Amino acid sequence: MARIKKEKIGFVLLGSTAVIAMSVILTQVPVAQDVKYHDFIDARRIWSISNFWNVVSNVLFIFVGMLGLYKLSISNKLNTISEINIAYTLLYFGVFLVGIGSVYYHLTPENQTLVWDRLPMTVAFMALLSIIVSEFISIHYGKMLLLPLILSGILSVVYWHFTEVQGEGDLRFYALVQYYPMLAIPVILVCFQSRCTHVYAYWWALAAYLVAKVFEHFDAEIYNALGFISGHALKHITAAVAMYILLIFYEKRNCNN
Repeated sequence: MARIKKEKIGFVLLGSTAVIAMSVILTQVPVAQDVKYHDFIDARRIWSISNFWNVVSNVLFIFVGMLGLYKLSISNKLNTISEINIAYTLLYFGVFLVGIGSVYYHLTPENQTLVWDRLPMTVAFMALLSIIVSEFISIHYGKMLLLPLILSGILSVVYWHFTEVQGEGDLRFYALVQYYPMLAIPVILVCFQSRCTHVYAYWWALAAYLVAKVFEHFDAEIYNALGFISGHALKHITAAVAMYILLIFYEKRNCNN
């Protein structure tokens, strides 16, 4: 009975936060990409590579993405829900592409290259949300939501890029795609029971991602304090660690398929 009550609260919270988030987005004026976003504090050129540490730190995304794909498709070492293996594959393929896209962006930071940084991020975000819905709420709902979530993520970046080209940039829907999962995932973790063990891995990964966002925000302050690496490079490292944490626990856990 207590479990059913928690789940009902969970559905109410998910629905209400979605409505509130969408209402807030729609009532705001369009927000263009601030060109200062591309002005990272550490622009050092090392070994002929511009913005060296912001570029090289993405190697971890590439490594974790490739490792995840290897364990999913070749070694078969991950304890996943077989019915949604495509979602796990999209998650780590997205992580791999995040590394490639972010390298491309940071070599020449501008709106045109930022598109290729953001597109794979939305794939990874939406695949992870679909996975968590499948593991905690319903495999049927998770599978049903996967394609619409992925498409909504991609379209949010395409829409932003189109509006920027038209001179009226609008980041609102990309912001919704990036940040709503950060609201929804904790609700799901608290209010629903997973069919898999080692649930706390998601909390560790979420905490690591939030730390990464703090590093991103204090890019210059961290560089000025440490002198050898910036907050943005540390963001890449910490976000990649978040995905590696999930990979470790996907191996250790057991799931009821």
